[in-house]
Amino acid sequence: MKIEILGTGCAKCQSLVLHVKEAVAQKGIFAQIEKVEDIMKIMEYGVTSTPALIVDGKVLSSGKLLSVDEIVVLLG
Repeated sequence: MKIEILGTGCAKCQSLVLHVKEAVAQKGIFAQIEKVEDIMKIMEYGVTSTPALIVDGKVLSSGKLLSVDEIVVLLG
């Protein structure tokens, strides 16, 4: 599983990275987690507000700081 967190480095973006790592640990799954700050790459996903959560190339959330519990649900 590849998880990308899109954002330019704001506090919410940094918090989302931590929440994703905690959610992955709770689920006990293996995931490649990548923080993407490149504006051109962010635009390729069509994301207009950050932070955004991308799992296996699919935008699951944009413009919202998800809680750990919300991420656990999204990861199935």
